[in-house]
Amino acid sequence: MFSVHLSEIPRTISFRTGLLFLGLFGCSFLALFGYIYWQTAFYLKTEADTALYRQVENRSLQSPELQLAEIRKHAVQDVEGRLPHSLFDEQGKFIAGAIHRLPPFAEYDKPQEFRWLKDNGHHRPVRFMVHRLPDGKTLLVAQDMHDIREFDELLINALYSGGVLLLVVGLFGAVVLGYSAHRRLDKLSRSIKGIIEGDLTGRLPILGNNDDIDRLAGVVNGMLDELGRLMSEVKGVCDDIAHDLRTPLTRLIAGLERAQRRGLDEAQYAASIDAALTEAKGLLLTFKALLRISEIENSARRSHFAPLDLNVIAADAAELYEPLAEERGIRLTFNGSQMPAVIAGDAQLLFDAVCNLLDNAIKFSPDHSDIHLTVIADRTAIGIRVTDNGPGIAPAEREAVLRRLYRAESSRHTQGNGLGLSMVSAVARLHDMKLAVSDAAPGCRVDLLGRPATETT
Repeated sequence: MFSVHLSEIPRTISFRTGLLFLGLFGCSFLALFGYIYWQTAFYLKTEADTALYRQVENRSLQSPELQLAEIRKHAVQDVEGRLPHSLFDEQGKFIAGAIHRLPPFAEYDKPQEFRWLKDNGHHRPVRFMVHRLPDGKTLLVAQDMHDIREFDELLINALYSGGVLLLVVGLFGAVVLGYSAHRRLDKLSRSIKGIIEGDLTGRLPILGNNDDIDRLAGVVNGMLDELGRLMSEVKGVCDDIAHDLRTPLTRLIAGLERAQRRGLDEAQYAASIDAALTEAKGLLLTFKALLRISEIENSARRSHFAPLDLNVIAADAAELYEPLAEERGIRLTFNGSQMPAVIAGDAQLLFDAVCNLLDNAIKFSPDHSDIHLTVIADRTAIGIRVTDNGPGIAPAEREAVLRRLYRAESSRHTQGNGLGLSMVSAVARLHDMKLAVSDAAPGCRVDLLGRPATETT
């Protein structure tokens, strides 16, 4: 009937938590009920003693003749013996009243208890008080405690039945909690097992109630998304390395083989060696760029984060690339923000990212065109925007250009290694910023946007 074995439920945290709360609630229940019982019993006992003192006081104020007559009259009226009164002489012999024998007592004028054997053979719990009258006689006033004892037993029985009910309901609730938690964890375990077996598209199920397991599943799903992205990038990098680095390696090997086979003079050998060195240095720069991106993605530089103004960084980058733009007649316009564009980050990495964006914009823009470098700062976002008049990037390739070594077909013969936007993307992720490529109509627009730095005191 159940997909979960009952023997597995006690091992769940929910079941043990349910038992813990059952124990805490049970102790609270016992303490509260015990306090109520103690207060009730104390109140009833105090009321009975107060009534005894009041009756003794009333009888003591009566004359001996009236006192004897009232006790005899009371014995006739109190048929059930609820409040028995009796009078004894100096030797303790019975004179009048409901109780014919003076019970043993420790001292006068102190409430005590004994069991009264009535004429019908039934024992009744009685609380009594013995008082010495001025004429030497002994007055006994008492109160039947049977109803109070029954009320005490009723409270005790209610405690037992309530405790049993609490135990049953608590255990049932703990079992239900353990069962539901075990079923949910089984679903999570099956999902994780599927992911381990190779289904990297699988994700942990989320109910949507934002409880602890949902939040944990959300974090794990985010981690799986990031792992999937990294694995996709690794696969893409491997493919791109095999595709893009094959050509320079082929040229390098071919040049060395030609130099080996042919009888070349010293100048020709030197030219072949220079060509090989150029190819090797290009490969080395590519791998150094890959290592730099890996360093950025490993968040190794978060310790250097500090509040910085993007206006300063963008102005420095524009000043650095303005001569390069002027060589081709390109007008580079810097539009700073009227307010400070402060974020927490690494100034050198952000400067390199802006330089990469400007380098790409200048590289792919036609001569005598316009490039705009804009700093954005408002309540919702803060960042940098670079707009050019180049050929732009096709919508189908706007995600792919962020991969390492990926180069669009339109730029495959342009100088470069296809790592510029990959480095910018890594810097954006490190700074919790978003890198977006869109159409500038004509040209390309690249936005590097993040959140403003939190003000600290």
